[in-house]
Formats: sequence, C-alpha cells, structure tokens
Amino acid sequence: MPELHLLSPAGFRAAGVYAGIKSKHAPDVGLLLADGLAAAAAVFTTNRVFAAPVKVGRAHVKSGRLRGVVVNAGNANACTGKQGERDALRMCDIAASVAGAGAKRAHILPSSTGIIGHPLPMPKLERGIVEAGQYLGRSREHALLFADAILTTDLVRKSAAARFKIGRQTVTLAGVCKGSGMIGPRMSLKGPPQATLLAYLTTDAAVAPALLRKLLGQATDASFNAVTVDGHTSTNDTACLLASGASGATVGAARDARAFADALDEVCRSLAHQIALDGEGATRVVAITVRRATSAGAARAMARAIASSPLVKSAMHGNDPNWGRIVSAAGYAGVPFDADRCALTLQGTPVFRAGRPLPIDAAAVSASLNAKDVIVDLDCRAGTGSATVWTCDLSKEYVTINADYHT
Repeated sequence: MPELHLLSPAGFRAAGVYAGIKSKHAPDVGLLLADGLAAAAAVFTTNRVFAAPVKVGRAHVKSGRLRGVVVNAGNANACTGKQGERDALRMCDIAASVAGAGAKRAHILPSSTGIIGHPLPMPKLERGIVEAGQYLGRSREHALLFADAILTTDLVRKSAAARFKIGRQTVTLAGVCKGSGMIGPRMSLKGPPQATLLAYLTTDAAVAPALLRKLLGQATDASFNAVTVDGHTSTNDTACLLASGASGATVGAARDARAFADALDEVCRSLAHQIALDGEGATRVVAITVRRATSAGAARAMARAIASSPLVKSAMHGNDPNWGRIVSAAGYAGVPFDADRCALTLQGTPVFRAGRPLPIDAAAVSASLNAKDVIVDLDCRAGTGSATVWTCDLSKEYVTINADYHT
C-alpha cells in the first residue's frame, strides 16, 4: 500500500513555496484547499496574547465550513496591532481568489508562525500565495511541500495518517504539524483567548461541524494539549480539521463516531509524540504518566507539572534517576497528592514508594534512562484519574537555540 500522507484523503490539494520570508531557502508559504466547502473545526491558543491570524481564524471557523487554510512561516504576525489583522485578512482574500469557485475571505483560515512583533512582509507573502496557487496538486510531493512550509526551528517534518472503515466505505484521516520550541499548548474550542504548534488535518469522511468540533476538542486534550517542550504557551497555536466528505462515508451513528474518534486520537497522539521527539535540543522523549489520582484533572495537572519542570528535564538529559524532583513537582501542582501513598517507577524500576526511597542500582537505572523513549510512572493510589504528558529533556542546545533566536 502506498504511504499515506496529508492529501491521501480525497478532495484536497496543497502546495508549498519559498517566498523569501524565512532566512534560509526553504518553503515558507503553504496552501491547503478543499475542492468545495468542507466541514471544519479548529482549536486555538488560550494565551491572552494571541496573534492576528488567531483572531481572524476564530471568526472564520464559526460557520463550521471552510475552503482551506493559508499559512506562512518565519513571521508570527503577533503583537502587530490593527495592521496585523488587515494583513491576516489580506492573506485570506488572496487565498480565496486562488481557490475560486465562489470562495470568500471568510472561507479561509490563516495561520502564521515565527518571530513575534514584526509586520508581515506582505509583498513577498502575497506573491507567495499566488505562486502556491499555481502549483496546487494532490501528490505526496505536494503534501510534503506544504508540511515543509509550516516549519521554523523544526529539524524534521511531522505527519501521521490512519485508514479505517465506516460501514462499507474506506475513510482516510491524515495530518501534519509543526512544533519544536515555545511548546506548551493549551488550546480550546471556545472561551476567552488566554516556535508554536500548528496542526492541519484532513479526512474524506462527511462529518457534521458540531460533531467535528466535539471530536477535535477531545482529541486535542489527549494529544496536543498533553505535550510540552518548555511550557511556554504560544501566541499562535492552532489545530484545524477539514472534512471533505469525498469518500461517500458519513459519520453519523455512535459506532461510526467512535471509529472516527479512535482514528483521530491515533493520528493526533502520533503528531504530539513527534513534536516532543523534535523538541529544540532534545535527545529523548519522556512520557509522564500519572495514575490513580483523585481525578483526571488532577492527574493532568501533576503530569504537566512534572513534564514542565526544568529540574526534571535536566535530570533526564543527564540520565539522573532523581526521583525527588519528580515527586516534589507533583506536590506543587495544586491538586490533592499524598507522597506517603504514591509509588514511582523510572523505566519500569520502582524507585520510591509510600514516602520513602527504595534501594536501587543507581548505575543500572541511569543506564536505562539513556534511551530515545523514557517512561515515568507515578501511581497516586488515591482514585481513578489518569493522564499522560509527553515532554523531552532539557539540553545545552536548547539554551543555545533560544538565546540566539532573535539576534
């Protein structure tokens, strides 16, 4: 079977071109268009400092129908005032004209990623969108060019896909994302707006917009909102899902919705894991699982506190089985937690139980931490809540990248 990609779901075209926005010669403007109006859902950053394309995107996706997305990398269009909003709308105008067939500004969701506080270089961006429109296609190469066009400090492109049955019809669901630094997403479907995570997903199933919003929200909480590189919630975080309906399969019955939700969860979790693996300066992924907490919310809070601790992340980089940093991070998460009841394992080795350290072969545990995937398991023994958060280690390279990012 050919490798699945973003354009494997029927009904979509994409392109990515270099417009001169990035300092390096690599695609920096991308277009992803559906053949007609597609059901759409999107989640956005909850940072109260949010970029102009986020404001515009929130308004445009309210209808539940979009023709597609236009995205640029190299400039976040954040903290750019009214001019930033006008520029984001201009991106939508040009993308709609490229889409044709009655497409309107409000049918396009804009995204930007890159440096904050600089106006978009609109002449370059406008030419780039028009050029991308001339190169739209449905091949794997077109999908890869779009995936490249959204990258900033990422070292690799990130993609995932799943194929499954709805009734007798085969449905494909695929996605790409970017994220390497400034990653601590807290994305929401609604509510006040409180290196960036951008994710774009396509499916050829027919899904009602209301159901699409619900399923994307659930998948986001268990995936994109469960990954952190540095705990810094971006001004531009966006994840958008487009459903073309071109497969002829309709997600209506509860059984079909479960199948679709399972596939969406699988794709989003894979993308989240890839973000952690490609974290700036990262050498490993660390999965923090908290089990038997008083609630799922409490488990998430503890897992995120542990995953965001620079002391924990530094210890992971040094293969240091420093259980004290992990337990104490759970203790300041602001949720019920009793260290005298909990048990902690690192890479399957029990290191702490019932308020006391356990005898371990420190050298052996340290050696086990020198792996691409590290598992931290905290059993609270207090309830039924559980959660997993993915992070990465904190290296000297991370400091170097971010010390030099602006200058």
